[in-house]
Amino acid sequence: MKDIRPLFNYDAEGPLYIAGPCSAESREQVLAAAAGVANAGIKVFRAGVWKPRTKPGMFEGIGSAALEWLMEAKRIYGLNIVTEVATPDHLEAALKAGVDGVWIGARTTTNPFATQQVADALRGVDTTVLVKNPVIPDVNLWIGAIERIYGSGVRRIGAVHRGFGTHQATMYRNDPHWSVPIELHRLLPHMTILSDPSHIGGRRDLIAPLSQQALDFGFSGLMVECHPTPDTALSDATQQITPESFAEILKQIVWRRTPANADSLRDFRLHIDSIDSRLIELLAERMEVARGIGELKRHHGMAIVQRERFNELLEAAEGRATAMGLSTTFIHQIFSAIHEESVRQQTENIKKS
Repeated sequence: MKDIRPLFNYDAEGPLYIAGPCSAESREQVLAAAAGVANAGIKVFRAGVWKPRTKPGMFEGIGSAALEWLMEAKRIYGLNIVTEVATPDHLEAALKAGVDGVWIGARTTTNPFATQQVADALRGVDTTVLVKNPVIPDVNLWIGAIERIYGSGVRRIGAVHRGFGTHQATMYRNDPHWSVPIELHRLLPHMTILSDPSHIGGRRDLIAPLSQQALDFGFSGLMVECHPTPDTALSDATQQITPESFAEILKQIVWRRTPANADSLRDFRLHIDSIDSRLIELLAERMEVARGIGELKRHHGMAIVQRERFNELLEAAEGRATAMGLSTTFIHQIFSAIHEESVRQQTENIKKS
């Protein structure tokens, strides 16, 4: 895919930023959001017209009528407009209205049949297409969706990392699994890859740190949900910020330019960084479970240290380590340290109760 072209027809240095509300809710809301985005110096405006929601009965978007508001924002503020499409009918309506690009959402990307239908409708069309990651952390499924769009003749293609669904309790709405987009970058080095901290974090306070983390990992830019009055948003209110708040975040985060002759170890180092980040998240999750176990032990008057249980855990871990070519001494040291910290946290909790 070396013939991939720039996503939009304007000169830009540095990261690409796309911002706008989760959903186009009214003409007034769209124009207010567009004004804020334009004032922040951002050139690309996003808004959902059709909203594929997890459950029926939730706000599913205004539909085609909202496209007129987006085009008005384009005329007034000179913004490039992108919106989500999930069917050929969506695509036809969006292109007829005059959008500059579309994105394919995570639920659509997960379904090769649905992606292919959109790809077939894109044949002969010169527009920008952003492909969000599937809901499961499968880099090949993501690449497959990109290849379907590429196979239709589209050359303005980018990818958007919005995190992956998880059944586990984490601090994020969607688990970032940073190693997946980093692997995508390794396999498709010419691809523009944006990160969507709004959907990953699910909370306003996580947007700034996730944005910096994405740029540190070498992403090409960000797609962020901005609403003029986030608390009144009809969809995903907790993860939207005002355009002014996003402008402040952009002043704070640092983009580290990578020279053309960058160290060839860069991709490996980024991969390690993402794994280390996941390790810390898993350790925090493990300690949370350990504290719960400590509460149970306290309630039943059990000793904190259960030596037999630890020996069983250690034996199983060393067995898996041997099968994977890891030193049992190394694993013993790691699990001993984890066990020691678990005991410490359980002890502290009991002292407080």
